[in-house]
Amino acid sequence: MRGLALALRQVRYENAGFWRNPLAAFFTIAFPLMFLVIFNLLFGSTELDVEGGVISTSTFYVPGITVMGVIGACYTNVALGVCFSRDGGLLKRVRGTPLPGWALLFGKVGHAVLLAMLLVVIILAAGVLFYGVDIPSNALPAFVVSLALGAAVFCALGLAITAVIPNADAAPAVVNASILPLLFISDVFIPLHDAPAWLTTFADVFPVSHFAGALHTAFNPFETGLGFEVLDLAILAAWGVAGLALAVRFFRWEPRA
Repeated sequence: MRGLALALRQVRYENAGFWRNPLAAFFTIAFPLMFLVIFNLLFGSTELDVEGGVISTSTFYVPGITVMGVIGACYTNVALGVCFSRDGGLLKRVRGTPLPGWALLFGKVGHAVLLAMLLVVIILAAGVLFYGVDIPSNALPAFVVSLALGAAVFCALGLAITAVIPNADAAPAVVNASILPLLFISDVFIPLHDAPAWLTTFADVFPVSHFAGALHTAFNPFETGLGFEVLDLAILAAWGVAGLALAVRFFRWEPRA
């Protein structure tokens, strides 16, 4: 079989393995919804000032939790999956089989993207059905482009972070420490309209802030244009290129001695 056919088959294998563990699959999907419900219970009665008018807090949290879901699927899951496969010897053994190494990684990334798409659909459906959130039709192309770029960028960064993770035992700690603080300071969990300037400046160094900014703009009901945040998307793409370059340069197929 050709390499592409093997890669697509690997995506199907990764998906099958995911759904054959129903408890893990359930909580992977339920985790973002749990945050959506909790934040709306706590802050759903308040309103936020945005460019053009005032929106409900639910309109803020739907794209915010969407960011969390995509990052969880494309960054956290990819990094943890690769680390555990590497420590278990799977990556090393695969290199001795007809399956190309890149096809194995493509399978993990492809599965992560499909999972992210599913989470986005579920989060949007919950926002529309239970919280009355409207999806702006004029900015829908910007929303889709931002999602696609964000998924690609965080998959690349998920592969890149594995280069600094020494073993599978350290993987959850390193991955969560590298992403959870950014979710709190990047307009994902907490609106930062009144945050100190130094904090927003620090957050803008990293890609989470720009991913969230692009989705919030696309979800703004007062947006009269197409909703593309060109600067945010450009910085996000730069992080993706850097992550891919680091992954290619420093990726390891075997665990450290």
